[in-house]
Amino acid sequence: YSGSGLIDTTLQDGMTIARYAWKQYAATVGITGLERRNNNGKQQIINLLKSKEKQAVMTMKNLMSVDAFGDGTGSGGLALTGLGALISASATVGGIDPATYPWWKSHSTSVGSWAANGKNKLRTAVNTLSFGNIKPSIIFTDQTSYEYIESAEDSKERFSDKDVLDLGFDNITFKRIPILFDRDCTAGYMYLLNGENISFEVNKQADMEVGEFQTPTDQDVSTAMILFQGNMTVDNRRRHGVLTGITA
Repeated sequence: YSGSGLIDTTLQDGMTIARYAWKQYAATVGITGLERRNNNGKQQIINLLKSKEKQAVMTMKNLMSVDAFGDGTGSGGLALTGLGALISASATVGGIDPATYPWWKSHSTSVGSWAANGKNKLRTAVNTLSFGNIKPSIIFTDQTSYEYIESAEDSKERFSDKDVLDLGFDNITFKRIPILFDRDCTAGYMYLLNGENISFEVNKQADMEVGEFQTPTDQDVSTAMILFQGNMTVDNRRRHGVLTGITA
């Protein structure tokens, strides 16, 4: 991490640096004096606080899941730099403009009807992103597009990846690459990702940590902040791709 308050990522050439801004999320956990007095005993208060903290963290995670597929402009630019910006042929990311540096582009193509074009478009994308034994390691899409694939593929092609199933996810595969759907994925989009070239950076001082509880002198309530600071980064956009405009 750079001293300038940015996340520095060295690119594959070993010389170029992409710089990403830190993004921050926060939630407040509070317990009123009434709640303290109604929950007699230290253990009851601890259990109440744990429940409130769990709910606050879950709310933050749900928001971050949505933002992970966005372009980083949400919440006044504090949202994660999501796949909408990272996996693109036109968006400036990490301070590098792909219009000036063509090697800083992801493969991007429009599909239209999945039944008519999807399989060929996906095949071309996977082949374009494959370099020897390097290829996309996972594919994410939205639920509707996933169901287009399920409807179009016959039983011989709908086999599942055991490693992903072991994690509790059902999936189909294409060229041995697991395809999963995420309800927060942008409708009509399919992201082909290489796990070696995308990262989720977290500041260890703000990794969903709960701060100290503070009690204002004029209020019967104690509050604490839960903070997250981090961002999503890529170090080689050419290893990723996106299919857009998917319809039935």
